[in-house]
Amino acid sequence: MCEQTVFTTHVATRLVSASLALLMCCAGPVRAQPMGIPSMGVASAAELSPEVERTLGDAIMEQGRRDPTYITDPDVNQYLTKLGRKLAANAPSGIGQTITVFAVRDPQVNAFALPGGYIGINTGLMVTAKNESELASVIAHEIGHVGQRHIARGMTQSAQSNHLMLAALAGALLAALSGSGDLAMGVAAFGQAAAVDRQLGFSRQAEQEADRVGFDMLRKAGFDPQGMVEMFNQLSNASRLNEGRGGNVYTSTHPLTLQRMSDIQNRLREMPPVAHKDSNTFWYVRAKMLVLQARGGQAQRSARESLERSAQSAKGVEQSAAWYGLALEAWQKKDATRAGQLLQKAREGGHEGPEIASLGVALALSAGDAAQALLEAEAAWRKWPSSQGLALARVEAMQKAGHDRDAVALLQILEKKWPDLSLLYKLQAQSYERIGQQVEARRSMSVFYELTGALPAAVEQLRQARAMTKDFYTQSELDARIRMLKDRLEADRQLLERFKS
Repeated sequence: MCEQTVFTTHVATRLVSASLALLMCCAGPVRAQPMGIPSMGVASAAELSPEVERTLGDAIMEQGRRDPTYITDPDVNQYLTKLGRKLAANAPSGIGQTITVFAVRDPQVNAFALPGGYIGINTGLMVTAKNESELASVIAHEIGHVGQRHIARGMTQSAQSNHLMLAALAGALLAALSGSGDLAMGVAAFGQAAAVDRQLGFSRQAEQEADRVGFDMLRKAGFDPQGMVEMFNQLSNASRLNEGRGGNVYTSTHPLTLQRMSDIQNRLREMPPVAHKDSNTFWYVRAKMLVLQARGGQAQRSARESLERSAQSAKGVEQSAAWYGLALEAWQKKDATRAGQLLQKAREGGHEGPEIASLGVALALSAGDAAQALLEAEAAWRKWPSSQGLALARVEAMQKAGHDRDAVALLQILEKKWPDLSLLYKLQAQSYERIGQQVEARRSMSVFYELTGALPAAVEQLRQARAMTKDFYTQSELDARIRMLKDRLEADRQLLERFKS
């Protein structure tokens, strides 16, 4: 596990580790398994409705985002969520939830699902994946749990222990909704959610069901289903190597059975080979995750050595990504000169990408050359207008160059493109404040807090905005918005209160 910050990563992993696993050992001859998706029966009317499940997930994530291991990097989260939604779009039947995939800084090979379609990926799993299909196979399995409503069913089963833990979770989340939650409360709420999930312990039937749904998604989305078997084998090997030292989180949470492995292998034999080409983004994000995962000392040395080996032995975009990772590490150490040299190596052979361009903008800004940073950002934006990380870099360059009015205009366009990207509204609030539009600055911060789930803070921003204006129409608009958020808070409270009894 990583070294301690406010909480150790080991503790954080135990807090957020949730239900999933795709692992197994392969040994001896196996017999063919049925090819259909096993049915667990019709959903009970007593299980969580999608609305309640999403409310729980939103509340857990509001607190979880305060955990120091939560990764806010836009390149990482945009890539993972895009990958997750591509897989979900190819599910055998509707998923019923909007899939959001995020990353957690933790070297343990693990992933987890939370209520409401939220899926977390440990950095350790990302950097262990040797190709994009292996990573996609784990996310697909987790989406299988979401789509088959295993979490909703398990959380409302009759076991008394489940009800007690769910009541504790609801209590922690209600405290957060009241505005009394702090970082400690946030991690406690995340921990309560994980405790509920660990208690559920998906059955072998549920795991096999998630395997098969995930396998179908993987294949239909154009990934190589062989990646699922390869990832199983990697996880199984990691588990054996860690025997006696706590084991592997992924395998110990949900031990893999021979039946599950044989089922996937038999399905794979009936499929024609798939030649999937990994996206460039996979390699750049993977390199970034390796750097973000390392938190000083031996961990940083190991990450640097791994990247150096890849920079010398790999070819093409994989080699470029290794040089990019080394440049990112140098920049984090505030060695801008070396970072620039390494970034140039990443660009050799014509390799380029929004991740490289964003780091180039950051280097120009660190050198105090806002004009050059803005030129680079605008040129890169014309090539990659779909990159959230690059969009944020361009806005930052505008702000550092003193072009706050232009930044506000651009942010209004970006907010229409990505209405759920909370950082846009925070940047907009900063620019509004600098140009003297204090009411609009607080409106924007209110949206930022709303999108991150901090509804009491969102209401407070609107109250401050109302006190700053004498305009009747503006006050009326703000009053209506305050009422809407307070009604939403009350509705969330009522939904959570039912779990306390």
